Amino acid sequence: MYRSEPSLPFFSAVVKNVASANLEVKKLVYIYLVHHAEAEPDLALLSINAIQKSLTDSNPQARAMALRTMASIRVPVINQIVSLAIKRGCGDMSPHVRKAAALAIPKCYRLDPSTQPQLIGYIETLIGDSQYFVAGPAVSAFLEVCPERIDLIHKHYRSLVKKLVDMDEWGQLVTMRLITFYARKCFPLKTRKVQRNPKSKGFYDDDNDTTHQNNGDTYDVPVVDSDLELFLRQCRLLLQSRNAAVILAVVRCFLYLAPTEYLAAAVGPLVALLRSPQDMQLIALYNIVVVALQYPKPFTKYLSHFLVHGSDPSHIWRLKLEVLTILFPHCGGHFKSLIISELEHFAQGTDPGLVRESVRALGRCAQGDPTTSAKCLRILLHQITSLDDNLVSESLTVIRHLIQHDPGSHERTVIQLVKHLGLTTNSDAKATIIWLVGEYAGLEPHRNFAPDVLRVLVQKFADESEAVKQQILLLGAKVYLHHIIRNPLKEEPQPEPEAEPQINNEWSDVYEGEQKETNGIDEKQDEPEQEDAITLLWRYILLLARYDTSYDLRDRARMYKALLSTPSSTQIANLLLLAPKPVPREPSPSETRKDLLLGSSTLVVGQDAGVLGLRGYEKLPDWVEAGQEPDPRLRESEVKIDKPGTPAPATAGEQLDRALREHQASVAATREAQSSRVKGAASASKAKNLDQWLDETESETEEETEYEEVTDSEEEDEEEGSSEEYETDSEEEGSEEGTDSDDRGQARQLLS
Repeated sequence: MYRSEPSLPFFSAVVKNVASANLEVKKLVYIYLVHHAEAEPDLALLSINAIQKSLTDSNPQARAMALRTMASIRVPVINQIVSLAIKRGCGDMSPHVRKAAALAIPKCYRLDPSTQPQLIGYIETLIGDSQYFVAGPAVSAFLEVCPERIDLIHKHYRSLVKKLVDMDEWGQLVTMRLITFYARKCFPLKTRKVQRNPKSKGFYDDDNDTTHQNNGDTYDVPVVDSDLELFLRQCRLLLQSRNAAVILAVVRCFLYLAPTEYLAAAVGPLVALLRSPQDMQLIALYNIVVVALQYPKPFTKYLSHFLVHGSDPSHIWRLKLEVLTILFPHCGGHFKSLIISELEHFAQGTDPGLVRESVRALGRCAQGDPTTSAKCLRILLHQITSLDDNLVSESLTVIRHLIQHDPGSHERTVIQLVKHLGLTTNSDAKATIIWLVGEYAGLEPHRNFAPDVLRVLVQKFADESEAVKQQILLLGAKVYLHHIIRNPLKEEPQPEPEAEPQINNEWSDVYEGEQKETNGIDEKQDEPEQEDAITLLWRYILLLARYDTSYDLRDRARMYKALLSTPSSTQIANLLLLAPKPVPREPSPSETRKDLLLGSSTLVVGQDAGVLGLRGYEKLPDWVEAGQEPDPRLRESEVKIDKPGTPAPATAGEQLDRALREHQASVAATREAQSSRVKGAASASKAKNLDQWLDETESETEEETEYEEVTDSEEEDEEEGSSEEYETDSEEEGSEEGTDSDDRGQARQLLS
């Protein structure tokens, strides 16, 4: 089997050894049986009787192995037998067998879901087990079989929380996951008002004057339930765990359940995971990014841990750059200059991916902190002269975003970009610069340099790429539209319907004279006017685009010509070409993962996991509303005290101590009584006179004579019944032995 060679032909010969008395041989047979049981289900059934006999073995290890093997054999016929074996294992004296029973419950449920009602009863028994390594597997079985039955957890909540520190790592993970969901469903989110900066009253102010009191603002402070606080205190102890998954689970509990001060204590252990191997570094960084998007301030003192190393692979340094840009607005001036210098250095590297991400990170830093946008913009402008087309295009894209945030203060920036227009050979860079000229050059008429730029660009229109041609055409349309708005076109007068004038003969000469004058004016208007330079430039651009090989460019030219040909469509062209563009904001790449559950595999996979995430992913429920939570008394222990004044039931040790103290007190009291009686008799004897002594001696002699007569009669009776006494001696001895044995039995019960 280890060498992946076919071992199925030996199935019958191996299974015969299932009844071996040697425990090591039995282990090997169980491993072989579990491996091949699905391939040979009929032969596997032959070993069930021997495995059932092992369930009653005196060795708890053998019983646990038998229960584990029976649950691992995926044969539906024996599912009821497995259920009965689990029931027997739940009541076993050995905790190892009970643990095996808890681990067998999910296997039985997967094989036959109809056994769920029986398994829920077993789970309820095992969750309340006193052994911590039984409760962990029981919680895991609960999450798989019946995660909606929160009512089973109420009375075991506090015991599970107290056992959390002692559990193994996997038990801690499932228990913290269970209690995280339990807390959202059972503990409402409560807050209380707290005074912010209350103004204190002066020393000499009047005591009755309340004008200086309660003038500060109030803010809400979360109120943590006592049971939830007990869980959070236990989780804080787990931050020293050597398991990275446990630390992530603790951070998840603090992020979704606790106030921010708890999360601040967990940031250090979370950042310490970056010293792990690269696969664990990747998972830790994904979770750090999600936490930092919500609470970036606690990570600022660990900023040096996120600097990119030369040996970091691409999936590591991408996340480190993202963390640096998230923390950039919240750190001090020294760290800000350090981050900018690091990004500038990596922007001049040889790796195209690192160059692109560094330039984008500079743009996000400038957006996050406007005070550093000028410095970032200067760095990006220096990159325009680079021979790396990838760097130039990315830099111009980021520059365009920064200009759109504040167009009025970046006029000189646009002029500087126009100077580099003839030096760059990258078509995307040229298109970006031309778009910026058309968007912001015509804002002020006396500073409009867009027509001059257009005049220069049109000279080499045929030699440019299609993207540049489209931007030149768009620039020409915007320049011509600005010209139309400042110099509106005259609408052609529409001919009015001719009416039949009724003119008298005396006014006919006057009408004919007026008609001649109007005809003379119309003749003057029909003379062609000389067109201005911008109109001629626009017509020339349309003529160049009309005969271009790109059908997309020809269609755009026809659309712009139709919009700008008639004055009635000027408003539509204004909305289409000169409408204010939305200010772009470059979000963090992990912004889409912010709502995913921390510590889950779906968070690492991201969008590739789909809308609903990977199989088994479950979103965190919302906080239960106040008044709809379960009764807190359900989480109290089963031994309830009716009256607050009555003491709690004492343990066996306390009862023995109390009995010993009572015995010692009774012995001391009897001794004191005897000593007081002797002292009283001595004092009374000293106080008696001679007559009293004589009377006492006479009474004593009379009592002695009476006693002698009585003893004589008793001796005669004893002589008569001597024969009867000899007959009953044996019976009395037997009865004495019986009483001795009863006393020993009672003593054993007391000791037990």
